[in-house]
Amino acid sequence: MTSNQTPFALLHHTATGLLIFGLVISCAACSQTTRRSGMPAGAQTVLDASIEDIDAGRYEKLYQEAADEWRQSATLEQSETTLRTLHEKLGSVRVRDFETAREEQTSTAPIPGHSLIVIYQTSFERGQGMETFTLVEHGGRWYLARYFVSSTALK
Repeated sequence: MTSNQTPFALLHHTATGLLIFGLVISCAACSQTTRRSGMPAGAQTVLDASIEDIDAGRYEKLYQEAADEWRQSATLEQSETTLRTLHEKLGSVRVRDFETAREEQTSTAPIPGHSLIVIYQTSFERGQGMETFTLVEHGGRWYLARYFVSSTALK
């Protein structure tokens, strides 16, 4: 990233993906699978609540409750625009299959500290994709920090 680029400038809309910071789309059916995988209960709770908010279009609430890393990377307006674009291109989630959850403890970027990366193989109305959610823990609480979707349907 150059000095004149903001982290949100990394948002790119290509044949392989659309990067969205701090936004989450998921389904309640994934909850049991991810708990069995060892996802911390606090992280699962935040993910579940965020799923409800995004599905209901409560973007401002999502933004306000997101990690500082997300809000430093994108404004509310940028986040709303990106989420709407993603939905327009792919449609609603039909099926989300849990693939993996991995905890990390790092002192370096992209997310320093205690984080959790959760990956789903997802079937949308207009294509297949892979979703990657990054949650970060601050002061014993989990927050949404990043969201990435990779799909050829994002052309």
